[in-house]
Amino acid sequence: MKKLASILVFVFAFTVSTQAQRGKTDKRARLTTEQQTELTVKKMTLALDLSRKQQNQIKPLISNQIAERKAEMEKRKKARKDKKGPTSDEVFEMQNKRLDAQIAMRNSMKDILNDEQFKKFEKMHKKRAMKGKKMAKRKGMKNRKEGRRVRK
Repeated sequence: MKKLASILVFVFAFTVSTQAQRGKTDKRARLTTEQQTELTVKKMTLALDLSRKQQNQIKPLISNQIAERKAEMEKRKKARKDKKGPTSDEVFEMQNKRLDAQIAMRNSMKDILNDEQFKKFEKMHKKRAMKGKKMAKRKGMKNRKEGRRVRK
């Protein structure tokens, strides 16, 4: 009887944890491109003390950037679903395109912002990049601990 009860408890716990993991992805709120743009511009306004004119100039840049990011993400999701990885030429193209976009964004921001604001913008950008690297490193360590294969 004790064995039967312990097996039932184990099966119940396993089922509950499986259901909880499945539900995590569905509950995440998805913001529209306009909502994300609005929030990003407001955050930048607070951090850089932007004028109305600067806000209006930055808004389309941010909107385009978010739209392109969403399109690329959908493309990657579809490829992952089809279990197709990018070729080395495609990886080169993606990285080249990403770097060109970063250069264009930096040049546009340099034209819009004054010197003091641009220095703050660069500092914020570098801080965010370092945060991303830390998170990627932490994720890689987590994958190694769990025995997953880590791509380099």
